[in-house]
Amino acid sequence: MDMNDEQSAGDPVGEDARIDALDERLEALKQREEQRHAPSGSVQTDASYRAGNRVLSDLLGGIAGGLFIGWVIDHFAGTSPWGLLVMLFLGIFVAFRNIIRNSNRGND
Repeated sequence: MDMNDEQSAGDPVGEDARIDALDERLEALKQREEQRHAPSGSVQTDASYRAGNRVLSDLLGGIAGGLFIGWVIDHFAGTSPWGLLVMLFLGIFVAFRNIIRNSNRGND
């Protein structure tokens, strides 16, 4: 037997077509996942998300603040329920004023 006919222990085994196909499929899958998770238009989405949160916090804060201050006035002045109602409507008015002011400021 000839020494050249035998495969030496250090030589790699021939490449298998199935392994190559698997590598190609894995690479394609990685690229699809990167495209799927890539931020597309995230700057606009983030700005819109922040603006929506600002509107929600202005509205809830105005209502809750008006209710709390009205309750405190009614509790100490004994004017129930008029202090609560007046301050609730004042809080709603201030909340809408802030929302309109912020929306006009964003259009500049």
